[in-house]
Amino acid sequence: MIGKKRRVSIRIDMTPMVDIAFLLLIFYMATTQFKPPEARAVDLPQSHSQIELPDKGIINITVTKYDSIYVDYVERATINIEGRDVEMTVRRVRTCDKYTVSGEINKARARNIKALIVIKADGEASFGVMQDVMKTMQENSLERFLIITDLEVDAEEA
Repeated sequence: MIGKKRRVSIRIDMTPMVDIAFLLLIFYMATTQFKPPEARAVDLPQSHSQIELPDKGIINITVTKYDSIYVDYVERATINIEGRDVEMTVRRVRTCDKYTVSGEINKARARNIKALIVIKADGEASFGVMQDVMKTMQENSLERFLIITDLEVDAEEA
């Protein structure tokens, strides 16, 4: 009679796989760029248009429901840290009024002439302030800009 062969049990060491999983998790957490916080939170009006904005090269003009105006943008700047000059990306947020908004935009465009101007206005912001902002921009040859809205969801789609 022929005897049965004994099975040799196989043991797989999972430690390297767990190490790799945690290294990948740390890598993705360290390299992910999150959306920067807005200068001020606004409730955008709704529309059916849908345009994808680029990740870089944007000058945001935010108009709140209290008619406050903020201009924010990202620029490369040299900062002195512990006696060493370090070049890094810095976010600038400027508070302005309807008369100085174009000057702040021009300061931002001096760093990046191809920057896209984006206006985010609260749905409750007064029409007069928005009209004055656009008129001031037009007087200073800033005639190309986008007005951002939330995407309106139809009742049929929901």
